[in-house]
Amino acid sequence: MNWDQMEGNWKQFTGKIKEQWGKLTDDDLTRISGNREQLEGKIQERYGMTKDQAKKQVDEFMTRH
Repeated sequence: MNWDQMEGNWKQFTGKIKEQWGKLTDDDLTRISGNREQLEGKIQERYGMTKDQAKKQVDEFMTRH
């Protein structure tokens, strides 16, 4: 799946995203609204990761879904 498909079906993927990154709130996901950079930024913030680590996790998530 590519990011355009994820963005277009954002509401359907929020549950899977919350399973992967449980520290993200519903409010976070509403604000992110399918924006990959914002998702990576929130993951960095909530989990104390580097930008590269967050990007890698999102890439791996995309590969699995």
